[in-house]
Amino acid sequence: MRRLAALLSAVCLGTPATGAPIDANSRDFVAANLTAIFYHELGHAFIDILKLPIYGQEEDAADVLSAVLVHELYEEESAVEIAHATALGFRQESVLRTENGVDAAYWDVHGPDLQRYYTFVCLFYGADTARRQSFADDLALPKGRQATCADEFEQASDSWGPVMKELAKNGAGRSMRFLADHRTDVFGKLTADVIGAEVKAMNAEMSLPKSLLVRVEPCGTANAFYDPKTREIIMCTEFARSLAEMAPR
Repeated sequence: MRRLAALLSAVCLGTPATGAPIDANSRDFVAANLTAIFYHELGHAFIDILKLPIYGQEEDAADVLSAVLVHELYEEESAVEIAHATALGFRQESVLRTENGVDAAYWDVHGPDLQRYYTFVCLFYGADTARRQSFADDLALPKGRQATCADEFEQASDSWGPVMKELAKNGAGRSMRFLADHRTDVFGKLTADVIGAEVKAMNAEMSLPKSLLVRVEPCGTANAFYDPKTREIIMCTEFARSLAEMAPR
């Protein structure tokens, strides 16, 4: 079932420790990116729990699932908002690297930020080129790449679609468990609200063959990751603060 984005417009986020309030645009930017990041980590969890074959980089496969889920799960207006903010998140990472004199980590398991940016934009645009031409143009996706995006999304859907349909066939359940450290700051609360809502929505739509714990807690670093040893997705509260700092003004 498609749903509207839960960008927490009704949540009062107050003022963080820095003394600067989180404005509505920054809040929505953070919430959208947290959602897409959670879908990325779900990709890692699905690959591990379901023992899915991966041909290529696992990080790329997880990025693809994130784009597919944003398209599949949300009404058009909400999907575009989330996709736009997520793409800008990748681009802002690249901008910050350049400003800080940090070279792209070509050795890393993740692709360069700008490559992830263009691929995410392409996949989301390719899912509905008729309605999303302005999305692709606004985010400066080259015409040469636009020509391949419909085929790229079809390939992505053919890969992840059967997996999601099989999980949906299992029916609703409680295979995903959620745990949040409520002794955190405003960024921890925001993360818990966004991810808690996602876990609840996922449980209402599907079931995994094994339990998956999703935790929100301080980690000492801006990060989010899946731990296959414990079957846990950890969303670090510092990530939300980092996203708020890079949000476009």
